[in-house]
Amino acid sequence: MPTEDPRSAPGEPWRSFLGDLDGLLKASVELRCLGGFVVTQQYGIGRETSDIDFLAVIAQSPDDNVETLAGLGSNLHRRYRVYMQHVGVATPPADYASRLTRMFPSAPWQRLKLFALDATDIALSKLERNAERDREDVLRLAGAGYIDPQVLKDRYYEELRPYLLSKVPWHDKTLELWLEMAWPTT
Repeated sequence: MPTEDPRSAPGEPWRSFLGDLDGLLKASVELRCLGGFVVTQQYGIGRETSDIDFLAVIAQSPDDNVETLAGLGSNLHRRYRVYMQHVGVATPPADYASRLTRMFPSAPWQRLKLFALDATDIALSKLERNAERDREDVLRLAGAGYIDPQVLKDRYYEELRPYLLSKVPWHDKTLELWLEMAWPTT
């Protein structure tokens, strides 16, 4: 069951952008979010980002296509210069949904609910792509104490590795390099 984040709303332009998106929705929409927005807004660290990356949408109405309403090139994107983006190249750990945290539960939104992956699940969802910004996010989360190296390793072997479709030895090596990078031995 997801836990709740005590923050009431994100800063601008996100507050207005998400408020306007909420006003366009016909019914309840839940987004499972990851990426720079979550690292910055949920964990208070990270980098500037112009999008909210999400893995999944749970929508009650077929009219509530979040990427049409708030994606790249939408009216909301043109107005606020930020947008929503479905992430297709990410494999989260198998049980990530059991660790979701509600973001901004006190926000005045009527239909929109955002849920954040926990820090370890964010890190593991970045493993396959392994871009420079992914490594930077992992280092920031680890440096701030949000990721435990043993939990990261255990969750990789129990919840992610069995579901990887290819390049398993490469991903194993990436994990080992991340562990060495974030927690160098003395």
